[in-house]
Amino acid sequence: MNITARRPHRSARAVPAVVAVVAVMTLVTGCGGGSVAAPSAAPVTTPAPSPSATTAPSPPFDVVTGLDAPWSLAPVGSSVLISERDTARVFEWTATGGLRELGVIDDVAHGGEGGLLGLAAAEGELYVYATTAAGNRVQAFALSGEPGALALGTARTIIDGLPASGTHNAGRIALGPDGMLYVPVGDAGDPDAAQDATALNGKILRLTPDGGIPPDNPTPGSPVYSLGHRNVQGLAWAEDGRLFASEFGQNTWDELNVIEPGANYGWPVVEGAASEPGFVDPVAQWPTAQASPSGIAIIDGTVLMANLRGESLRAVPTDDPAASVDHLTGAYGRLRDVLLAPDGRVWIVTNNTDGRGDARPGDDRIVSVDAGDVVP
Repeated sequence: MNITARRPHRSARAVPAVVAVVAVMTLVTGCGGGSVAAPSAAPVTTPAPSPSATTAPSPPFDVVTGLDAPWSLAPVGSSVLISERDTARVFEWTATGGLRELGVIDDVAHGGEGGLLGLAAAEGELYVYATTAAGNRVQAFALSGEPGALALGTARTIIDGLPASGTHNAGRIALGPDGMLYVPVGDAGDPDAAQDATALNGKILRLTPDGGIPPDNPTPGSPVYSLGHRNVQGLAWAEDGRLFASEFGQNTWDELNVIEPGANYGWPVVEGAASEPGFVDPVAQWPTAQASPSGIAIIDGTVLMANLRGESLRAVPTDDPAASVDHLTGAYGRLRDVLLAPDGRVWIVTNNTDGRGDARPGDDRIVSVDAGDVVP
């Protein structure tokens, strides 16, 4: 079992077509020209704080406080599972307002932006994206019991050896309406590899739930669904089937893209909209100081985007992405993820204890707001 129950540049032009992937790097060149290794798998040596669930009569209010660098939310029936990046803990929030620890994911290498990252749940399994000493990996854990009393069982590996570094590990995973598993992989500090069809850096992968390659992928035998990405951290599908993805830029533009199979989104040749042949422009973009977009959710035709550096929840209409509106700017600091929760409200995850924010009393937290306050 892999669970223990304890508390514990802009460069040359694009490669026009994706060919079968033949190699994966597990040690990559980092940003700024230096060499950055994948984080070491050092154990947590100090007790992590114990978060607690809270209640209040009406939104906005704190659902959970005292979290340590939370990263992802995954609904399972009436419950919501929560990941913590550095402690590798997984929690279950229950419909009665309780909070219980399910366990700690083994062999997670926390350091820089790596650690326990994305969660996705379906068909009695919890899919988990995490950084290890041998690269990033996706596992599926058997998920048993009823909401309120869930348990994690034996894990099976879906894909491993994905590029890892101190930065740009991507990590958001999602099961699409087609039943396939979508796995964004960051450039892991090696921008040029995003245009290299033989590397998995800077790609969105599409896999079967068992880790196979779907026969209708853009290139037979390749898991690559799209390329030319820097660090995709949000995935969500609109009602019309379009796949939206939020993406970190470098120094100029952060992006919201509509992902098409086999398309090239330009990094590092272009950043933001450039109208360059062979590349797909974002449907919306913002200066990096106003965004650093992470998790997204789509509710009633509106993309809700959690912004880290911008410290806002951005509402972007899917039919008019340029007409975005910001909510809660500065109210809760850095925002990492957003979810339409089982209780019908919008939950927002803060990230002020991740080493880059200024922690406030009670941080990190999950905040609940009325959907009608942030969705037109």
